Amino acid sequence: MEHTPEPAHAPDHAVSDHDAHHINTHVKGYVMVGLLLGFCTMLTVGLSYVNFGTASMNIIVAMALATFKVGCVAAIFMHLKSEKWTIYRILLITVLFAIGLFALTGLAFHDPIRL
Repeated sequence: MEHTPEPAHAPDHAVSDHDAHHINTHVKGYVMVGLLLGFCTMLTVGLSYVNFGTASMNIIVAMALATFKVGCVAAIFMHLKSEKWTIYRILLITVLFAIGLFALTGLAFHDPIRL
């Protein structure tokens, strides 16, 4: 049986120390945001039992907390915190479009069609 020597370099699938640190940093960020989202979800459920005076104030508080959670998901899990300005322009247009749709829905509630 012939013995072949081991290659002198590391295999291509090996993870360097720098890559391992980079992966650990991302995993820690994901875990922290996951815990934050879990806490915010419990906070949302708890705040649903609190009466802030009017129904519209309850909705404002719930939407503010939901907006914070969406921002965390977008920044970390969708990697928007490291994106270029073009992505932010597209995101801004999308947000403005969504606000416009909410405004149209609000106008429809304030001026319903009566037959």
